Amino acid sequence: MTALPPPELTELAPGIFAYVQPDGSWMINNTGVVVAESGPLLVDTTSTEARNRALLAAAADVCPGSPRALVNTHHHGDHTYGNWMMPPSTPILGHVHCREDVLAAGLVAAQVLTGPDYGRVEVRPPDVTFTGSMTLHLGDRPVELIHVGPAHTRSDVLVWLPHERVLFAGDLAFAGGQPFLAEGSLAGYPEALARIRELQPEIMVPGHGPVCRGAEIPALLDDLTDYAAFVDAVAREHHSAGRPPLEAARAAADNRFASWQESERLAGNLHRAYSELDGNPRGTRIPLDSVWPDMVAFHGAPIGCVA
Repeated sequence: MTALPPPELTELAPGIFAYVQPDGSWMINNTGVVVAESGPLLVDTTSTEARNRALLAAAADVCPGSPRALVNTHHHGDHTYGNWMMPPSTPILGHVHCREDVLAAGLVAAQVLTGPDYGRVEVRPPDVTFTGSMTLHLGDRPVELIHVGPAHTRSDVLVWLPHERVLFAGDLAFAGGQPFLAEGSLAGYPEALARIRELQPEIMVPGHGPVCRGAEIPALLDDLTDYAAFVDAVAREHHSAGRPPLEAARAAADNRFASWQESERLAGNLHRAYSELDGNPRGTRIPLDSVWPDMVAFHGAPIGCVA
């Protein structure tokens, strides 16, 4: 197996850093560091103990001291499995549904994606929660936390730095990979993307994949919106014909998005689409382990993870 390139800490604007982990596949996410006099603000953690220790070391290189706070953009394990490594004095912030779903999910992501050596992992949910939005003030730098879910999950939060026009999008944006909507809302996803457009960021850090700048941002949002429309069309055709999600995914396997990473997500996304077509509210909980077998079947083998 070819070794992955090492993570890279890149300064996007003075005191604002993206921590980008190639290759952006399952459990290999991006995080952020915002420098402040009282200690860094972290945007998400990552999946394994080793990756989290590397993240914290990189953050300490640009801003020594205990993290002032940690924001979770949503509940998934690749963004929260390092929460336990925060000092007890560091508040962890997230949407109220993020806390609920971190507790409900436990370590299920590590149970279905068994390839990595996760090391020590403990469940620690956010201990400061909000509903609509919240603004943090790092000196004279505001950091806006904006809930836009259900979309990728019920708890998606944008981390927006309006003065610098830098956006940490969490997993609302996958650059190079198929979005994963099984635990969020297919109907809500384009609305969340539209909210990103309204902000007009100049730099956007996706949850997975390379940083996007300038015209790359609306181009990616266009592609992601088109993907959601594709999933919706497939779901409507096959749901009305009484075909189950896996059969629908197989019938639509030859599509223009098939070359994006994690094409097996189509099967999981169709479960979400079917739930909404059945009349269930957006964000109705669909446990990850209940859709995973169809994703494995669509993939044709156990789903690999190189984190």
